[in-house]
Amino acid sequence: MSLVDTVAAAGLVARTHPLDLPPGARPDLIAAAGANGHLWIADGYGLAGRGVALRLPLPGGLAGSDAVAAAGEALASVGHTGPDPVTDAGRSPGPEPRGPRPGPVALGALPFDRAAPAELVLPRALVTWDGRRAWLTTIDGGGGGSDADGTDAERLGAEAASAALGPPADRGPRAPDGFDLRSARPHDEWCRVVADTVERIREGAFGKVVLARRVDVVANGPLPTGQILERLAALYPACMVFRVGGFLGASPELLVRRRGDTVASHPLAGTVARSGDASADRSLVEGLLASAKDRAEHAFVIDDLRARLQPWCAELRVPERPSVLELRNVSHLETRLTGRLRPDRPRPSALQLAAAVHPTPAVAGTPTEAACAHIRAVEGFDRGPYAGPVGWMDAAGDGDWAIGIRSAVVDGPRASLFAGVGLIADSDPAAELAETQLKLQALLAAVVRP
Repeated sequence: MSLVDTVAAAGLVARTHPLDLPPGARPDLIAAAGANGHLWIADGYGLAGRGVALRLPLPGGLAGSDAVAAAGEALASVGHTGPDPVTDAGRSPGPEPRGPRPGPVALGALPFDRAAPAELVLPRALVTWDGRRAWLTTIDGGGGGSDADGTDAERLGAEAASAALGPPADRGPRAPDGFDLRSARPHDEWCRVVADTVERIREGAFGKVVLARRVDVVANGPLPTGQILERLAALYPACMVFRVGGFLGASPELLVRRRGDTVASHPLAGTVARSGDASADRSLVEGLLASAKDRAEHAFVIDDLRARLQPWCAELRVPERPSVLELRNVSHLETRLTGRLRPDRPRPSALQLAAAVHPTPAVAGTPTEAACAHIRAVEGFDRGPYAGPVGWMDAAGDGDWAIGIRSAVVDGPRASLFAGVGLIADSDPAAELAETQLKLQALLAAVVRP
């Protein structure tokens, strides 16, 4: 049975209506998502989902092109009453939709391994915020997926709306006050792996390889993901804050965005610490922009993305020089690619574009297949959703997919945190270890609160 047939058999019907907010107010999306729901907050908009109306499987992951295309077709086939999710009727005016159109939206945290099985989740109740108006979408029907949640859509929607519009919510149980932190691999051993990889790069086996570290945390009680998300949103307002299942984080890196016929990608590569002193930070940024190592690492990413996006685009604008993205604890080299999709071929969904560009050299290396094989051989753990695409897609095929970095997998009192670095021929193991420690602070500051 095709995914479109599955949707038809499930009898899914989405109903959308606006939520009334006081002037100047915005919905509490973290509260709307509840203790275990899905969340996406970015760029002045956001969405929060509860329950599961349908799971859209991708058996071959992003490598299964037919299933990737079928997921968008299935989402578009969901019945809908209310503002039209394709023509955007009823939406507040603006130059470009910030977030999803009112109606059904699917979210996913997809594995780094593009061929690993994956799925998208269609929430039973969804609160969306476009920067001006809030909407509630509920989906009746179900049974089209083995794990579909049979929760009453009206009740779940009422709970989500009440939490979104109500007074500040309790973010869950009291946070734990005891923590055990361990690196999954001793520092000396990790540095030896880095040194061996750099030697292979110098021998010509790769142009760049991205290696990651994992740090495991065990607390003396369940980790309160609502509080963690609230801290991430406050600490990193320029990032995309997300939770899909047990995977959460605050990613600064946009893999791909689609709005109608426009496409964008904001890759990062090249990192320097921030000191907190304005004058010192200016010097650090100037050094980053002048660094031959960081510019070379960044160029691998830009060249790869240009080559992968160009076949889809009638025009693609790539700045000649990178700019700098300044976050709370680090600064990154970034380049903002923008383009328009070709009018002479079917318009790809945001998910299809993500499949076309993932993994980039920002999280894998180059040549891609050789770098990924090396990562599997030496990294010492399965990345799972770390450094994979995480995001959403609406019924019109628009969507945002971030790279799942600055992230953690949380399960009760346990969490695994990840950070990676790009290695090229002149990388220094000790400096790369220090960079992972710096990047890990983004999640540690939110997760570990003794």
